[in-house]
Amino acid sequence: MNQHEPELKIFAGNSNPPLAEEISEYLKVALGKAVVETFSDGESKVEIKENVRGADVFVLQSTSAPGNDNLMELLLMLDAFKRASAKRITAVVPYYGYARQDRKVIPRVPISAKLIADLITTAGASRMLTLDLHSGQIQGFFDIPVDNLYATPVLLQHLKKQLNHNEVTIVSPDAGGVERARAIATRLNASLAIIDKRRVGPNVVAEMNIIGEVKDQIAVLLDDMVDTAGTLTKAADALKKEGAKRILGCCTHPVLSGPAIQRIEESPMEELIVTNTIPLGPEAKRCGKIKVLSVAHLIGEAVRRTHEEESISSLFV
Repeated sequence: MNQHEPELKIFAGNSNPPLAEEISEYLKVALGKAVVETFSDGESKVEIKENVRGADVFVLQSTSAPGNDNLMELLLMLDAFKRASAKRITAVVPYYGYARQDRKVIPRVPISAKLIADLITTAGASRMLTLDLHSGQIQGFFDIPVDNLYATPVLLQHLKKQLNHNEVTIVSPDAGGVERARAIATRLNASLAIIDKRRVGPNVVAEMNIIGEVKDQIAVLLDDMVDTAGTLTKAADALKKEGAKRILGCCTHPVLSGPAIQRIEESPMEELIVTNTIPLGPEAKRCGKIKVLSVAHLIGEAVRRTHEEESISSLFV
């Protein structure tokens, strides 16, 4: 190694140990030594146990549930590396929490996605690497470079094995996800449908109308995240009524809170394909309908290319 080239170091918080280990194996770089735990009163405690001066540091931490704890761990780790004189610090956040409030849709609400961006930057991140942001414009909330990768290549590989593209319709469960759905439909040579949903409150959907043809098709519902699964399962019911012969779900981030698992079990969806940006809870692991794909190679390759100053544009499929 050139003596002036910074050493690649990867550290991980407590949010997703299995993904961190997979990325470490892919890169053939051992995870850095750090203590990330809590004091007896519940405050987060971080201590870096090795020298990082002049290093190219990547900090892996999804801000998934418990979101506040995981976010605080991430911020404290970033601050620790900044104060330890790391040359560059990249926050690798597979799931970027607090992203749903990205604009003011009603009076007197925060734009939490912007606040989190400010906190990550202030804590010491030189750049951020994430996967399937809830909305692309969140990249503009940061004053540092942001690489927003897509899980599309991973999902596509799985779907191609399962489906005969002549009878597939990719379905976006709302207008906001049309671009994502169109990208996958194009690569599968499939048709596209959109569900027009009317919300009456947070996590409550009142009405659904399908724009597009789904009769006698394999319908693949595509979203960036599944939280309570209300939208996804109601969309599956609507597709069933319209005559879809098979229904699959596809999402990057399996938040799966509240009644999500029960709704998925009872829905006409055959399978929900997710990635491991968020580790599944015990109930979700027991659900036979959920299929988990790994994004470790995708994130690992992005980390390697970032470290070696290579282009990562070919990963934005």
